Amino acid sequence: MSRYIVKRILQSLLTVVIVVIAVFLLLRLMPTSGYFTREDYINMTEEMRSAYLKSLGVTDPAFIQLQRFFTGVFKGDLGRSITVYPKLPIRTILAEKVPYSLWFGLASMFISVTLGFGLGILMARFKDRWPDHLGTAYVVTVRAIPSLIYLFLIQIWVTGIMRWPMVFYEDRPVTWILPVVSLSLTGIAWYGIWLRRFMVDEENRDYIKFARSKGLSQKYIMRHHVLRNAVVPLVQYLPVQLLLTIAGSLIIESIYSIPGMGGLLVYAIKQQDNNLVQVLVLIYAVLGVAGVFVGDLLMAFVDPRIRLAEKKKKKEALRV
Repeated sequence: MSRYIVKRILQSLLTVVIVVIAVFLLLRLMPTSGYFTREDYINMTEEMRSAYLKSLGVTDPAFIQLQRFFTGVFKGDLGRSITVYPKLPIRTILAEKVPYSLWFGLASMFISVTLGFGLGILMARFKDRWPDHLGTAYVVTVRAIPSLIYLFLIQIWVTGIMRWPMVFYEDRPVTWILPVVSLSLTGIAWYGIWLRRFMVDEENRDYIKFARSKGLSQKYIMRHHVLRNAVVPLVQYLPVQLLLTIAGSLIIESIYSIPGMGGLLVYAIKQQDNNLVQVLVLIYAVLGVAGVFVGDLLMAFVDPRIRLAEKKKKKEALRV
């Protein structure tokens, strides 16, 4: 297990480094106007622009710029925003926005897993009956209709019926409900339909038929055999979904005017804020890779067959 963990850590680090280097070099192909605010670019002469770019180190070779960036990251210096929040430290920007995305992400993930697993169990337990049909209708609706449409309708109808504000207010907890619920709808459908599928597949396996022939109750079989084995494939994706949800949702945060990280990357790209873009890409890359890594570890701990396979390889190696 230890060799496996070390190997996956090294692979994860290599993936993050490759992604950051690729984005870093691509950003250097962008026009240098992205290093200026609009007013500064208009008011500066060509000589002044060249001197400013030189002071930023943009004219240095790409290798030196990349080395300087990674050195700053290891020291905790993420640089400063250029056009989105001129001259404001990126650490300050993230410190203001991350808590919002973190809170909404964790809350929506809890609801998604709880209700999604419950929906999947209900659909599998009453397969081809009305609970299964209702659950399937919900999943099809959520996945077939563009999310912007039903999220906007939910915002209009619910706020109109409940007399709630249409946007997020930090000092009014009632305005936190709709963003969390809206952010959970897709996750509920995803967990529900996949858990149902895995449970139905497990029910058709030979060991389940053998358990029934031994006289075990359906409730015992569903809890200790079907559900336990059906959850294993989903465990791998839980950390990925959690970390990506925490990173924020562009649509939800835009609709409810939540000052999180959801639209920050897109806005930074539009404004050509290269410093902010490369830091955000680093964060998203780390979140995605970390989610896959943690998912693999959970699979190894949850599924005994992975550990047994590793032990078998070790024994074969020792024999040789």
